[in-house]
Amino acid sequence: MKLLILLPFGLMVGVAPAAAVEQCRFIQAKAEREACYERQAAELAAKRKPEPAYDYKPMEALQQMRRDDEEVYRSLRSICRGC
Repeated sequence: MKLLILLPFGLMVGVAPAAAVEQCRFIQAKAEREACYERQAAELAAKRKPEPAYDYKPMEALQQMRRDDEEVYRSLRSICRGC
């Protein structure tokens, strides 16, 4: 019973954003219609996530780890294994 009550409400909420997007195409004046499209484009751009900036710190950490590994390998090579 609760599902039947919530279903129409969910449909109204789900349709409202789609109706806001579609209203621009029904505007007769070209300047107003284009302004409407520009506002919608600005809203969509604001909602989108910014592109992640590439972080160089992991690369620096990896290079440092490789330098440390090389030092360890050099010290292991100097150990006499057959003595």
